[in-house]
Amino acid sequence: MKRRAWLTLGAVVLGGGGVVGYAVASPSDGHGAEARSKRPVKVYALALKGAASNKRELARTSTQQFSMLGVSWKGAAQRLDGTAQVRTRGLETGDWSAWHDLEVNADPLEDPEAGVRGASDPLWVGPSDGVQAQVVRKDGSTRALPPGLQVNLVDPGVVTDAELKAGGDADPAAFAVAESPGATPSDSASPSAPASESASASPSASASDSVPPAPPSTVPQPTMVARAGWGADESISPDPSEYNADVKAVFVHHTDSANDYSCADSAAIVRGIYTYHVKTNGWNDIGYNFLVDKCGTVFEGRKGGVDRPVLGAHTYGWNRESAGIAVLGTNTTVSATDATLTSVARVAAWKLGQYGADPSGTVQLTAGATQKNYFGTGFTAGTKYTFPRISAHRDGYNTECPGNALYAQLPTIRTLAAGPVQGVKVTSVAGATQNGSTYYTKGAVTVKWSATTPASLISQYELLVDGKSVATLAGSATSAGTTPAVGSHTVAVRAVHQSGRTATSASVKVVADTTAPTFTSSPKLSLRTGTVNTTAVPVALGWKAADETALRQVKLLSPTAATFGATTTSSNRTAASGSAATWSMRAYDWAGNYRTSSPSYTPVILQESSATKAGSWSTRSSSSYLGGKSYSSSAKNASLTWTFTGRSAAWVVSRASGSGQAYVYVDGTKVATVDLKSSSTQYRQAIWTKSWSSSAKHTVKIVVVGTSGRPTITTDGLVYLK
Repeated sequence: MKRRAWLTLGAVVLGGGGVVGYAVASPSDGHGAEARSKRPVKVYALALKGAASNKRELARTSTQQFSMLGVSWKGAAQRLDGTAQVRTRGLETGDWSAWHDLEVNADPLEDPEAGVRGASDPLWVGPSDGVQAQVVRKDGSTRALPPGLQVNLVDPGVVTDAELKAGGDADPAAFAVAESPGATPSDSASPSAPASESASASPSASASDSVPPAPPSTVPQPTMVARAGWGADESISPDPSEYNADVKAVFVHHTDSANDYSCADSAAIVRGIYTYHVKTNGWNDIGYNFLVDKCGTVFEGRKGGVDRPVLGAHTYGWNRESAGIAVLGTNTTVSATDATLTSVARVAAWKLGQYGADPSGTVQLTAGATQKNYFGTGFTAGTKYTFPRISAHRDGYNTECPGNALYAQLPTIRTLAAGPVQGVKVTSVAGATQNGSTYYTKGAVTVKWSATTPASLISQYELLVDGKSVATLAGSATSAGTTPAVGSHTVAVRAVHQSGRTATSASVKVVADTTAPTFTSSPKLSLRTGTVNTTAVPVALGWKAADETALRQVKLLSPTAATFGATTTSSNRTAASGSAATWSMRAYDWAGNYRTSSPSYTPVILQESSATKAGSWSTRSSSSYLGGKSYSSSAKNASLTWTFTGRSAAWVVSRASGSGQAYVYVDGTKVATVDLKSSSTQYRQAIWTKSWSSSAKHTVKIVVVGTSGRPTITTDGLVYLK
């Protein structure tokens, strides 16, 4: 089996774990202005010392600049059954961090070449220049730790903007052939894959003798940053790429590094992991096929062509039939971001879609090693076992990866990858008015919607009217317009996932109506009881409106403004006396259609002096009376008669505790006996009113009854509407 073992720089280690000394490799010329614009990737190693066999440590030590670190030891097949912790000093602040645990339960190698080291997962700590480390036997026993323990520091360097731009985004055309120039594909197993994961493990899972085809996928390929785009130094991994027959499953990982990184550093983090895997682990390339940061940026991992079944080194025992996607960060207690989940789902769906696999389904994979996973499930090499198409590292190997929080999010990833679109619903209908659950319009509407599935996973939307598609929109669309025919309709939105699965929102009712409401009874003004002034007369406004679909409201537009509900048919108002006024009302339906009716009325005050008198009447003067004067009489059968042409009349009088009674005659017929007695004195009271359906000539006569003990009445005049 072909292996590439890189010797880490700096440590001089004797057999049996005795450390005689170490030398930090000098970064030489790494801090000048020119070096800052472009700084090569470097790896340094510091030996861990210790008197006790079960503990090794490194005191606080100043070092050259680094941003990633891990621990390694002699013997790739050995496991570090211990706790490894590190703390670092920030380059800018000079502050020491808290202690960080390293994930030492990394996937092992089988049949490694001499010089290949065992190693923890790398930890991104950001630009640092000091380190302290300790490794202690986990169970507290005095058994010796693996020999040659080192802290390996990686400076990912600085790649110029020009170089990064030259890398660009990955696409199928860019990866037609992705091997190093002049290299030919090899049929040997991956340098990081165990021997038991060889071609004999499964007839359908052997490494290809040549570059395999790149089958089209059932879903679009997400945008990716190519290896050149993140600054991969291809000179450190010249071996040709190896391939599987296909990709049956995808394993999700986390890199077990800090979460507080800036996404601007993601390329450097990937560069650091790549360098660590090659120069510390001794692999011939980065282990993961793809990496995704917390902003959702996807990075090409292992070389060989993102659209080909590249053999990775990510999940011990299962690399031969899968691809690996690693999330930058630690997701033990912190969930992955929505952007990360979306990108992981898109990569998984695209990769599985190349081989017609449903991301929500299951598949049988052939074990490449005899082992147990995180849950204690045992696997025997050469035997088939059922896995979800999108699985976690811990499902196949005994590791906490990808952390409890991200593991709990795998169902979300599967749903995002497989579809259908989740949470699609109509949120509003612009151009229409909502009443309850129904929208009313008289023309074009714009239907708006939302979905919880990210737009990048949606191929299109369809606007449905009465179950038929009337518009097709891109997956990024959130609205569409239509003009429904007159009548009642159901409107819904159908979302098409990139997988082809569809989901349809609950429908909403949209009624198109172009017919205006009607006034079944036009607005009419009539006099009402109340206090009369020379400038304001109490009136009642009445109307009736209807609509063939749904009446919404009626508005009074003039002489004052008011709005009334659909069931209201009257309102008490006041009208200016002596001048004509237009009482304009407008009836609206819920669709926005309206009709206006604008009758005109003039309240007229007839003073008592304009009446024809009979009997004895005396004049009284007071500012409390209309016009400052009124008539008063206690003579039985004394009368006042007014003649007018109008449609409503009101008799205006004064009231007091000693006021008497009067008869009211209309057009020669007695219609009422009015008692003016009141516990409090009141002036200018419209105490009796009468209205007619139309304007006509009428005579109103009031006659003093001569009530015993309180015979007097005081009249202020008559008001009528014309």
